[in-house]
Amino acid sequence: MKFIIPGEPIGKARPRVVNGGKHTYTPAKTKNYETLVKELFYYQYGQMLLEGPIEIDIKAYFKIPKSTSKKNRKAMLDGVLRPEKKPDIDNVVKAITDSLNDLAYLDDKQIVKAITEKFYSDHPRAVVEIKKVEAL
Repeated sequence: MKFIIPGEPIGKARPRVVNGGKHTYTPAKTKNYETLVKELFYYQYGQMLLEGPIEIDIKAYFKIPKSTSKKNRKAMLDGVLRPEKKPDIDNVVKAITDSLNDLAYLDDKQIVKAITEKFYSDHPRAVVEIKKVEAL
């Protein structure tokens, strides 16, 4: 299963604590991104609920800053210069994998292999591929 999440990839933000620690909530930006991921997956595949070990491959593409020189822009598009910026790659993975719980698979604990990379592009997006891990 492969699908594309358009727009700048978002990392999962920490829950916010309010009212003296009595309540927590997920920030709106994270919640909106997780909803987008769910809707895009469901629209394309419905509820798949893969069982057993799963592999996920996420390629996160970030927009090139406007102030980038032509030389650096080419290096970014060629994959020579890669994003060393927020969001952290593990937070991008967390936002996407948590979104797909009870939709693509029963629980993200089934993920036994994850390949994740960050790139620059003129078209920010995340490309996600999920597949069952076959026995050796």
